[in-house]
Amino acid sequence: MLVIGLVGGIGSGKSVASAMLAELGAEVINADLVGHEVYEPGKPGFDAIVAEFGSDVVGQDGRIDRKRLGATVFADAGRLDRLNAIVHPLIRTEIERRIGRAREKGDARAVVVEAAILLEAGWRSLVDQVWVISARREDVLARLATQRGMAASETDARIAKQMTDAERRSVADVVIENTGSLDDLRARLEGLWGTLVPR
Repeated sequence: MLVIGLVGGIGSGKSVASAMLAELGAEVINADLVGHEVYEPGKPGFDAIVAEFGSDVVGQDGRIDRKRLGATVFADAGRLDRLNAIVHPLIRTEIERRIGRAREKGDARAVVVEAAILLEAGWRSLVDQVWVISARREDVLARLATQRGMAASETDARIAKQMTDAERRSVADVVIENTGSLDDLRARLEGLWGTLVPR
């Protein structure tokens, strides 16, 4: 079973690509969703976040309010580092557990770990190959304006906080240029699935 780390910048098309790979038969582990789960009430991440950032980050429903937490940490690099120090080890442990479970089940040809921060967080050793989704800045700006209503300045600010495309490419086993239509992307992924994923 091949374990693929699917990475790329904001708006590059990671989620679309991982959905297409799931259609081809991959089991997808979405690190963002795992990240939300590790600080659900009753989980160690919840208590650690409240201890670090205070009860103001807890919403009326008793869960961590991600918007409030985001406003707290993204304005202060030190606070963001502290949040990452809490949640990244928890996310890694859960991803490792899910990969292990997939290996035991043995019914998927590949596991795809969709994780924007896989390289930054030092999780390269979790995967066999790194597949980078790359998109042109103008396509990213248009995509995020349409899908999320984000202004170009907001998108550029997010991009500036991420690893650069050149840095991702330098460690990639595969680079997937997401510069055409959805059909073009699907065709590229089908080709990679057919040649790189063991039967």
